Amino acid sequence: MRMMKHIARLAALVQVLFLFLLVVATSCLSTAMRMMLLFPCTTRRHQGEEPPMEMTDMKPEEMSHPPMDQLIGMEYCIDSNPSWGGAIVLGFQHFILCLGTAVMIPTMLVPLMGGNAHDKAIVVQTVLLVTGINTMLQTLFGTRLPTIIGGSYAFVIPVISVISDPSLMRIADDHTRFKMTMRAIQGALIISSCIQIILGYSQLWGVCSRFFSPLGMVPVIALGGFGLFERGFPVIGKCVEIGLPMLVLFVALSQYLKHVQVRHFPILERFSVLISIALVWVYAHILTVSGAYKHSSPLTQVNCRTDRANLITTAPWISIPYPLQWGAPTFSADHSFGMMSAVLVSLIESTGAFMAAARLASATPPPPFVLSRGIGWQGIGLLFDGLFGTVSGSTVSVENVGLLGSTRIGSRRVIQISAGFMIFVSILGRFGALFASIPFTLFAAIYCVLFGYVGAVGLSFMQFTNMNSMRNLFIIGISLFLGISIPEYFFRFTISAQHSPAHTRAGWFNDLINTIFSSPPTVGFIISVVLDNTLEVRNRAKDRGMPWWARFRTFRGDSRNEEFYNLPFNLNRFFPPS
Repeated sequence: MRMMKHIARLAALVQVLFLFLLVVATSCLSTAMRMMLLFPCTTRRHQGEEPPMEMTDMKPEEMSHPPMDQLIGMEYCIDSNPSWGGAIVLGFQHFILCLGTAVMIPTMLVPLMGGNAHDKAIVVQTVLLVTGINTMLQTLFGTRLPTIIGGSYAFVIPVISVISDPSLMRIADDHTRFKMTMRAIQGALIISSCIQIILGYSQLWGVCSRFFSPLGMVPVIALGGFGLFERGFPVIGKCVEIGLPMLVLFVALSQYLKHVQVRHFPILERFSVLISIALVWVYAHILTVSGAYKHSSPLTQVNCRTDRANLITTAPWISIPYPLQWGAPTFSADHSFGMMSAVLVSLIESTGAFMAAARLASATPPPPFVLSRGIGWQGIGLLFDGLFGTVSGSTVSVENVGLLGSTRIGSRRVIQISAGFMIFVSILGRFGALFASIPFTLFAAIYCVLFGYVGAVGLSFMQFTNMNSMRNLFIIGISLFLGISIPEYFFRFTISAQHSPAHTRAGWFNDLINTIFSSPPTVGFIISVVLDNTLEVRNRAKDRGMPWWARFRTFRGDSRNEEFYNLPFNLNRFFPPS
């Protein structure tokens, strides 16, 4: 059996090499053909023709790229839509992508709570339903950006603190402990959701956002993507025989072969996630049924195998999650204060993700009024998380924001169709469990590309600032470095010491420190915004990018805001923007 495993790994490496060579050969051939067709005589210069211009002869304005309010190159922006057939398939693609987080968080937390496979299946259904509802509300009445509001890893630390409560750990029966723990988590989520509801609907977060500049937002948005590196290649390494082929195939389809068209439709670029997942999923299933993982470690089997029979067989055929399905929530001040730290982290992470989504949807940056409106509806979403019992809270799905850039489709309708898929599949339990059996490694390979997109969008905000300023270089550099270094220290300390750096008798204080400083975007936000507003601020507005930012501070400041962010059904009459 070990021989089978080695053969499988060797086959994977050969497959990666073959795909790489095929992609390079195809790219070189297509480039050469285009050059021959477009420039048949480029190798010879006509008599009297001037030699090519040297770099030293170019003017500065010819060497630079002017800053652009909206990202060019998108096929469909926020308020333009592909055909209904294409939109449905694209929406299904977004649904498949969000399954990674929807399944991973319950898989991690439900067993710690004492739940069994059936409980986990119900929780996954609940997560999908609430994600669909929250996404629909956000795209209709919130920021109206094409964002999916999915599960957040920021809530893992306070949730584990609730699970570890001695009063709950003493419960002997596992199922009873699961239900009582779920009720305690629900109560903490319900109370803590008030923070985002108040900050959003009172416009307090909009007032705070007036202190943000393009310079200060660069680390927040960039670390929203780059800071998730632990969910990328480290997970691929747990099952390299399917992770590497997935990564290479996805890059090949979405980048090198994106110009391949079927009936004038770029099918490989638009549906690269679906195609690559389908092909590698079949390949992974062949490895599974051939016995390649029979004698592997449990960790390898979780990341590689496709036959998660427990998840599929224990899921009900039809089940509708409903509020308070686990019983009446219980409330504890200690649990609620600890959960509030995750709500603050979710607030900051979502702010950066909203900015990235606006850029990738070819929209203008959301004004403070729109940003506050979105945070308010995200608070309502957290309230739904608590009422239904989803184990964790919500935030903007970074991977789905990255997919906007990969497909070059920023349409709001596509995301709303995806929300419809989530609600529909959440009712058909076994149908959803089938897709939930996709190995996590396949999602990790896709994350390597999509998180990179979001990180790069954050860096693109530097075009509005003066990066020849030593002050700006210092702020960007230290914010990015500490935004990665501090959370990594907290992570490594927790693994080695079996407890987080903040380890006092006050559980809520531990959760506050450990949750905030384990989030790269939050650390980057604190450092960059504080430094940007306190360090040599006088006469630095232009260097910080504030003149460009000023017209987006009010809803009426730019005529395009109404096109992108107006409420439907003429609701702006009742909720006039400021």
